[in-house]
Amino acid sequence: MGSSSLNRTAFSATLHCLTGCAIGEVLGMVIGTALGWGNFATIVLAVVLAFFFGYSLTMLPLLRSGMALATVLPLAFASDTLSITVMEIVDNAIMLVIPGAMEASLASLVFWGSLAFALAVAFVAAFPVNRYLIARGKGHAVVHQHH
Repeated sequence: MGSSSLNRTAFSATLHCLTGCAIGEVLGMVIGTALGWGNFATIVLAVVLAFFFGYSLTMLPLLRSGMALATVLPLAFASDTLSITVMEIVDNAIMLVIPGAMEASLASLVFWGSLAFALAVAFVAAFPVNRYLIARGKGHAVVHQHH
């Protein structure tokens, strides 16, 4: 795979990961914040939902193509786990270090701006991870073999 093609594939894989992570992260942060939960509980919920949606976005097209769940689950885990992990560590660390981000209300620009910034930085952090994995036939390269 050429460098340009590898970068495009890694970008696409990272964007795919970001989509699942963002859905879960936003939903978890919104639910935790709306319920007045503490940082730990809110982050745990956001991370669980990020993994759920990240894996789901990988699994759905494979399941729709007729593949069995027993075949799809290990593919999703192999293709997404490291990328989602990196994205979640970076995203949540940034949310914790931005003053007031975790305490801000859902109507606050601090909350939404911090979350958008954290997800953007998480994308940048996960891109080289995905590029590295794909270059070695791992990560999203595993799933792309089944499309």
